Amino acid sequence: MHEFLLFAAVGFLAQIVDGALGMAYGVVCSTVLLSLGVTPAHVSAAVHVAELFTTAASGTSHLYHRNIDWHLFLRLAPFGIVGGCVGAFVLTSFEGEMVKPFITTYLALIGCWLVVRSFRKIPSKPVPASFVAPLGTVGGFLDAAGGGGWGPVVTTGLLGAGAAPRYVVGTVNASEFLITLTISSTFLAALLTGYWQTANAYSSQALAIAGLVVGGIGAAPFAGLITKRISEGLLLRAIGCLIVLLATWQTIEMLGFI
Repeated sequence: MHEFLLFAAVGFLAQIVDGALGMAYGVVCSTVLLSLGVTPAHVSAAVHVAELFTTAASGTSHLYHRNIDWHLFLRLAPFGIVGGCVGAFVLTSFEGEMVKPFITTYLALIGCWLVVRSFRKIPSKPVPASFVAPLGTVGGFLDAAGGGGWGPVVTTGLLGAGAAPRYVVGTVNASEFLITLTISSTFLAALLTGYWQTANAYSSQALAIAGLVVGGIGAAPFAGLITKRISEGLLLRAIGCLIVLLATWQTIEMLGFI
């Protein structure tokens, strides 16, 4: 029960930030799970199963409030799906300890980028069509490989290119459900076919997944209120610093200093 409550708290806090900014649920949950010793493949699989529920709720909310740019959605989602499939395949092809240093470094870089992003003023201009496809592919790949990253990579990329924040957050959240569904299906296929040889301990993460789901869904109604009360810059700095600190802690553990 204690473990369930811990992961529910993590899922709740991560979803508060993700709902307000359109990013960070997967990255925060992944960083915490990695810091607790869960292998990268199991981290990514657990987080994406949880995100099936949280992204469905978030996408529905943005659909209701008409925050989705369907033209951007149709250009972004297919490439994110392709990148997610490749990322999940790559992650289940290697031993967890081999991949872990690269994933931890990636998460730390994402955290640093969020902090830097918080001090930048984003202009508003159309996003070049040639920019969307590679951004979606890279975002999907890193999301599967790192257990999170679709929001940070794609949202910040589109905002940096000048897209309107409201439609960026809505479109990225809506498309994230399809990306998550694809990645989760890839993990499931690898498990059922026996390709994923290290998946035998995956059932031990059921309590963590349940906690992340319950916490994430419980936080969804509060996202709008948080957005009104706290500035985007402050939230970005806080979550970026948290991710960097947790990734640094994980690196120290891997190096054997503690």
